[in-house]
Amino acid sequence: MKKTLFLVLLTFSFLVISNICFFAEQGFAEETIKVMTFNLRYGTAMDGPNHWDKRKDILVEVIRNYDPDLLGTQECLDFQAKYIAEQIPSYLYVGKGREKDGSSEQTAVFYKKDLWEVLDTKYFWISETPEEPGSKSWDTVCTRIVTWLKLKHKPSGKEILYINTHLDHKGEIARQKGAEIICERVKKEGENLPVIITGDFNAVGEKSEPWKIFMSNGFNDSWLKADEKIGPLTTWCGFKDPDSNSDYRIDWILYKGPYHPLRCETIVYNKNGKYPSDHFPVITVFKWGS
Repeated sequence: MKKTLFLVLLTFSFLVISNICFFAEQGFAEETIKVMTFNLRYGTAMDGPNHWDKRKDILVEVIRNYDPDLLGTQECLDFQAKYIAEQIPSYLYVGKGREKDGSSEQTAVFYKKDLWEVLDTKYFWISETPEEPGSKSWDTVCTRIVTWLKLKHKPSGKEILYINTHLDHKGEIARQKGAEIICERVKKEGENLPVIITGDFNAVGEKSEPWKIFMSNGFNDSWLKADEKIGPLTTWCGFKDPDSNSDYRIDWILYKGPYHPLRCETIVYNKNGKYPSDHFPVITVFKWGS
């Protein structure tokens, strides 16, 4: 009798604890946002053994495994965006080619369709005439575009601004101007909403002028503020293992507003030594306050 009673009480206790854990996990999930930035490496590059067709499934695998709620990509060509969306149907995406005719690389943003509603979409260019498609200025080598989304978080009803970009790899002045343009836009059109910015900034965190411009305009760097940091400091790899002596951290997740970064990870993911891109993706788990 005592043994039976013990087993009944043990089973009941297990069910109670399981339910508490379940609801705690559900509550935690509702309070957090997972955000990833990922330079995909454009799919027509002549990369030999690292060509898109030979790494695309590894790239999809890392996205699926880390399961971001929002994913900002760089160097994303149209067929790459479509492939990711086809392979992971929980995502929808928005993006536009950076050239005047809408061709070439996008800073496409993927979002979980069950979590987010797109309220507004804008594109502007890093130039003296940002509303002119395909425009370039200063010392930029490539046309550079910004994808700007106003999103509504369906479970909570909260709204945010999500901005994704890719600054020039050569033009130092253009990178600085790009940071200034984005910050000015946020001030004018931010509507006092929380903001998350992802991108390949081609500028080193903590050391470069673009980074300092964002910080002086009230943004925070999730890598520096996170309770837990995982992975190497460098975010560019050239399809190779991370260099422990490198601090080339050019892919950032920035934020402004009621967020607290719980964890930020530079993702060193490969399969049999093959990496999904020449950049490591970076992901931040934010706790989202009121």
